[in-house]
Amino acid sequence: QVQLVESGGGLVQAGGSLRLSCATSGTIFGMNAMGWHRQAPGKQRELVATITLPGITNYADSVQGRFTISRPNAKNTVYLQMNSLKPEDTAVYYCNAQNPSGFNYWGQGTQVTVSS
Repeated sequence: QVQLVESGGGLVQAGGSLRLSCATSGTIFGMNAMGWHRQAPGKQRELVATITLPGITNYADSVQGRFTISRPNAKNTVYLQMNSLKPEDTAVYYCNAQNPSGFNYWGQGTQVTVSS
């Protein structure tokens, strides 16, 4: 059974940094695109950043220039470095991975809280 396990969330002051990690287990196959989404209270889940197998990245306008997604050696582990955090970045962050058949997997989510 494929599982995505996130870690690295927490409480940080505005202007601070956090690094989220997401590791995949239960499969020997490589994932295609991997990424991060987030959901704030009362809001829909939104895309934060994605990275394809060749390493092409895509960011939401709201995090461009502050967040960096990485996937060392195209393995099934993805990171999200978040700098210059703002209170509006507060949300539950979810890791996502798509297998070669196009099926999407989701992690359980990790809470990020940015205090002003």
